[in-house]
Amino acid sequence: MCGIVGWINFEQDLSHHTEDIKKMTATLIHRGPDAGAIHCSEHALLGHRRLSIIDLGGGGQPMTKQGLTIVYNGELYNTATVRDLLLQEGHQFSTTSDTEVILTAFIEWREQCVNYFNGIFAFAIWDDDQQNLFLCRDHLGIKPLFYKQLPDGILFSSEIKALLSHPNIKAQVDYRGLAALLSLGPSRTPGDGIFKDILELKPGYAMTVTKSQLKCWRYWDIQSKTHTHSLSDTVEQVRCLVTEAIQRQLMSDVPLCTMLSGGLDSSIITAVAAQQYAQTNQTLSTFSVNYEGNDQHFKGNAFQVSQDGYWIEKMQQAFQTKHQEIILKQDQLVQSLKDVLYMKDMPSMADIDGSLYLFCKEIGRDFTVALSGECADEVFGGYPWFHEQEEQQHFPWLRSTKERQQLLTPLWQDRLKVAEYMHNSYEQTVKEMPHFVGDATEVKRQQLFYLNNMYFMQTLIERSDRMSMGASIEVRVPFADYTVMEYVWNIPWEMKMAGGMEKGILRRAFEDILPRDVVYRKKNPYPKTYHPAYTIGVQQELRTILNHKKSVLHELFNQEKLHQLLESGGKSFTVPWFGQLMAGPQLIAYLIQLHYWFDHYEIEIVPF
Repeated sequence: MCGIVGWINFEQDLSHHTEDIKKMTATLIHRGPDAGAIHCSEHALLGHRRLSIIDLGGGGQPMTKQGLTIVYNGELYNTATVRDLLLQEGHQFSTTSDTEVILTAFIEWREQCVNYFNGIFAFAIWDDDQQNLFLCRDHLGIKPLFYKQLPDGILFSSEIKALLSHPNIKAQVDYRGLAALLSLGPSRTPGDGIFKDILELKPGYAMTVTKSQLKCWRYWDIQSKTHTHSLSDTVEQVRCLVTEAIQRQLMSDVPLCTMLSGGLDSSIITAVAAQQYAQTNQTLSTFSVNYEGNDQHFKGNAFQVSQDGYWIEKMQQAFQTKHQEIILKQDQLVQSLKDVLYMKDMPSMADIDGSLYLFCKEIGRDFTVALSGECADEVFGGYPWFHEQEEQQHFPWLRSTKERQQLLTPLWQDRLKVAEYMHNSYEQTVKEMPHFVGDATEVKRQQLFYLNNMYFMQTLIERSDRMSMGASIEVRVPFADYTVMEYVWNIPWEMKMAGGMEKGILRRAFEDILPRDVVYRKKNPYPKTYHPAYTIGVQQELRTILNHKKSVLHELFNQEKLHQLLESGGKSFTVPWFGQLMAGPQLIAYLIQLHYWFDHYEIEIVPF
């Protein structure tokens, strides 16, 4: 897993700007601490930072072959299959790396190469002979890719910070970007990098850049089809697809583990991995996360009904894993707010992100790759909002819209119109959903699945990538395999809910290999802290910030309401205002990050 950057200029000789590309590349050292290099030609500068996972001795980048140079971030899970196809076409290889396979596939199939890939990837290939650039991002957007179009070329990178380090790029946010941040945050509009004129190549998209044009197209999307399989056949197919996805993602030349919460999703991954490891007399290592004092302060609610310990122990005993629980302290969570802001380049999911970052740092002491159960709820319909009865005309994970808007001053309420921006984003996304075969009720539910795939899942995928790569480890997400997504998308809701439980079809698919308690455990989200010390910590931090009279928080927010939020510890936001976990203390933390975001990046607000 790696970090990539590039600067293409069709009019200017870039050979005198190697220091600029080195500086941009250096901002991504956390994504690739093992090696770094650049490629320089007259009109193209490419940079790469490497986290070595496959072919540790070979596979260095940038890699050049037959006049083509690639920088690549990701893992190609079907490397052996694609390599065999290319060998049959007469190609030869000098490494065992997936990087060379992708580059050779482009030589053979050009832009159609992506149709042969199963993996997580974002890559760029520069053709020095034809003077053009090809950019591509994986089907579900597991690996990031941002860009800024220039009058005479393009800049691109795995993370926005590298673009902002270019000498000619200013950190600016216009009213539209600010409205997105304060209405949809910590999610964001697909394709929008929040910063002015910085865009994101969307999941399942590719792009070519030449001197005369920039052409972007979607190479993959969900396809709606009539589901013809019986319940038993569907159970078997789900089991087969998910198992194959997990097994593909166990490939690694460095130590690998799984994240285990004792929930259905992480337990399935752990079970499949442990069984495969046992075939070669290996013991799988597993990790869980918890918080200091949570046993005393945990309060169950509709979103988080229980703690994880009992079910983790069940799994550890059943599969004899070598398990380690990571306990995080409250002051660590508060202190991590700046770190995770820098990893994401914008305000994040506060301590929810911070805890994952700290968790990954601990895992990274001994392991470079971890498998996570992320995305199963989006694919199979596990979230509470899939099961609510009222008709939804909004993003169901975004609550307290009115309260969000009222935190702003009247001037900024008028300028940003956050409720209007949120509604328009919802309507536009619904319009983009592929045609679905079914009755009106089924179509509305598929709209909800589509919204989750495009927004909520992308937020969690981005969280997983930034926090893990910030800790210099790779987290893989087998449930976000596009072959799983393609099949499950068309399974009727009643079948997905087999047995009357959320994700019932997934439970049935693996009920014979998991402990019964784990199979039928009610869904629980990623754990968060309930300790009052965390609330006190973020309150103290925000009070300190508000003493800075030049803070953007004074410019944007109604001071009376801001102080009410602060002094109450966020009690006016007891219902999560984002997702299942982010309530009042997390909103205070989000505002802390907003301050440090403007301060660290020296952001200028511009109208449009």
